Amino acid sequence: MSKDDRRCRRCGSTEAVIRRYGLYICRRCFREVAPKLGFKKYM
Repeated sequence: MSKDDRRCRRCGSTEAVIRRYGLYICRRCFREVAPKLGFKKYM
């Protein structure tokens, strides 16, 4: 699997891509989209 296979679907970044659950989005985009996907921030 090359870096091109692990690109963010939203911005195209190859850094810190979350592949779990088939998301394939980088952590920066995940922070914006997470509430819409049903993820909650726990402290």
